[in-house]
Amino acid sequence: MSSECLYFTAMGAGSSTPSPPDVSRPPVVSRPPVVSRPPVVSRPPVVSSPPVVSPLFEDPWREVSAKYQDNLKFVKSYKPQNNQVKHLRILLHGIFGAGKLSFINSVDSVLKDRIAGRALTDAVSGPSFTKKVCTTGTTKTALRYKTFKFSRGPESTYSFVINDIMGFEEGSDCGVPVEDVKLALRGHVEEGYKFNPERGLTEGDIGYNSHPTVEDKVHVLVCVVPVGSVSLLSDEIVKKMRKVRLAASELDIPQLAILTKVDEACPEAAGDSRNIYKSRYLKEQVDKFHMLLGLPLNCIFLVKNYDKETELNEGMSAVTVCALRQMVLFGDDFLNNLET
Repeated sequence: MSSECLYFTAMGAGSSTPSPPDVSRPPVVSRPPVVSRPPVVSRPPVVSSPPVVSPLFEDPWREVSAKYQDNLKFVKSYKPQNNQVKHLRILLHGIFGAGKLSFINSVDSVLKDRIAGRALTDAVSGPSFTKKVCTTGTTKTALRYKTFKFSRGPESTYSFVINDIMGFEEGSDCGVPVEDVKLALRGHVEEGYKFNPERGLTEGDIGYNSHPTVEDKVHVLVCVVPVGSVSLLSDEIVKKMRKVRLAASELDIPQLAILTKVDEACPEAAGDSRNIYKSRYLKEQVDKFHMLLGLPLNCIFLVKNYDKETELNEGMSAVTVCALRQMVLFGDDFLNNLET
């Protein structure tokens, strides 16, 4: 046997094929558990709140207090330049319960420098005490045409008068007839005439003045409306007011308006009368009334009448006299134009 075979036999009989060297793998590193994140909740955008707007302007949009004494001196010293009249005539008209008589009392109070109550008012239902139920559900009133003069002493009066006329109401048979107001403008309504809502005054009736003088006629027309009622005026009432305004315009009679009861509509004005011409709300109502009747803004005045006060308040008196001065100025212009 050859040597190679002997070698193979010896190897096969006594030994096995050597294993390859053991190559160890790196240890498996465990990963930390995956922690799920909560869903991202989108926050609503931050909306900044609008700035708080003060109910009052920083400065009054019409200055009255600083001119109070000058205005008062003017109305007290006024005398018509037209020799045909001794008294300038102011006619107040407007809706029922607007505060026309209260304004007359306020004027009287300011001139007397004390609270006056000559023009008796009805605090419950208005200025008249003769009433019956109207077809519209309100009250039908009967009020006499009255001229109010203002005493400056035992034997003299100031040179202007104010006439009160029955108020407008809804319904054809309620309130003063529009035609009666037109007759008053031309001086055809006599002192003491008792208005009849169901029948207007006509020529030949008792109370009809067939031959009015210049002094009998109206020299300035003033519309009176509570400021809180400006947005509540019905189309019917506005139409009546516009008819009177048109009639006055045809006669060249100047026209103004006073918005009353500002303290009932505006807490800031109620708390301090100096805030009347600072109030944003009251200014808005003036603008609305300007658009409603077409009166210029400088012909519309705010007033707080004396009704529960026992002492005069300079702020209240100032707004009253401011309006009165403009009435007198406009009326005097009208009288002077009659002479030209």
